[in-house]
Amino acid sequence: MEGQKLFRKGILCGIGATLGVALILFLVFQIAQMPEEGLFAGLGKKKEGQLDVTNRQVQEKLEEIEGLINDHYLNETDEELVERYLYTGLLYGLGDPYAAYYTAEEYASLLDGSSGSYCGIGAMFSQNMNTGIITVVKVYEGCPAMEAGLLPGDILYAVEGQEATGQDLTKLVSEIKGEEGTSVRLTMVREGETDYLDFDVKRQRVEVPTVAWEMLEDQIGYIAVSEFDIVTSEQFSSALEELEADGMKGLIIDLRDNGGGVVRAVTEMADRMLPEGLIVYTEDKYGNRSEARSDAEHFFDLPLAVLVNGNSASASEIFAGAIKDYQVGSIVGTRTYGKGIVQQPFQLEDGTAIKLTISKYYTPKGNDIHGKGIEPDVEVELDEALRGKAVITHEEDNQLQTAMDVVREKIK
Repeated sequence: MEGQKLFRKGILCGIGATLGVALILFLVFQIAQMPEEGLFAGLGKKKEGQLDVTNRQVQEKLEEIEGLINDHYLNETDEELVERYLYTGLLYGLGDPYAAYYTAEEYASLLDGSSGSYCGIGAMFSQNMNTGIITVVKVYEGCPAMEAGLLPGDILYAVEGQEATGQDLTKLVSEIKGEEGTSVRLTMVREGETDYLDFDVKRQRVEVPTVAWEMLEDQIGYIAVSEFDIVTSEQFSSALEELEADGMKGLIIDLRDNGGGVVRAVTEMADRMLPEGLIVYTEDKYGNRSEARSDAEHFFDLPLAVLVNGNSASASEIFAGAIKDYQVGSIVGTRTYGKGIVQQPFQLEDGTAIKLTISKYYTPKGNDIHGKGIEPDVEVELDEALRGKAVITHEEDNQLQTAMDVVREKIK
């Protein structure tokens, strides 16, 4: 039994991350030893469409490998790391880039990042799910990332020397966050530079400006929503009320580079803008449908434009899709990212968590935008000269200027 314990706790460290298939197999063995009341109880009782990784053939093969490891493996093992990779391996085996396992610390950091305040560097990252490449899409003014010299368009190559491409973005973000006053080393690739660029960025308490607003010329209101967090819908309502009180004649909502976030926040925000009716609906693997609807209490009836780009994803697309389907505003910019699936975290008894894709969402007219995105009503690319700038003024922002022209035309 002692040898089995060492096997379960040590095998994966020996073979390393390069043997991903073996990692998954050993996870299977770990699950097979759990009591029936464990997390994956009943996996061996296969039903149609369910996972079955506890058959005897797999167990026998694992026992054979166990003997070889115990007899021949040279190095010592890190039990905590091995256990982490056991669970990571199972989620990796789903072949879903959005599925992930989180340690208790990573999950706590994830929750912290949804509260509107965290200890980090003040930068927003986006990941291409086809290539796994992670890119800086925004750096916030007055935050450590901007002070260190990071720019939009920089590619994140490594965090503390560990390669970033293809890794779970949420986990990497949790590693970039940390104790206030400490530093994190980021290695970046920048267009035009022949060598990697290393940045030692100091962490500090960052108050995420999820909503910023102002009145532009011709009494056109402007609300920029950087992400959908717990605090966003309340901030949006405050911004809208202030602009209306100041005599707003039209509105631009800027969702560019907004990668999504808390679904409840975006549906509450959409409820403030739409007439009574369906905002979005989801369907799970069993065909069960869940709806979010707007009531008749609020409806925005002024000229409206919504700015989007290729980094506008998930919750941003829920909002843009509803606005487009109801034809209560014009979508301006470029095609959105095309993430039409929903993930949900499930916290386990020990404080760790897993994230699973649980459903697909559809716009009010039933449009499936996953992998397709939302086409703008008025297509306009950001000027090439502006794409690497950390700060773009309203006057030089050609996409914003186009949106203003669209709203002006409707005011007339």
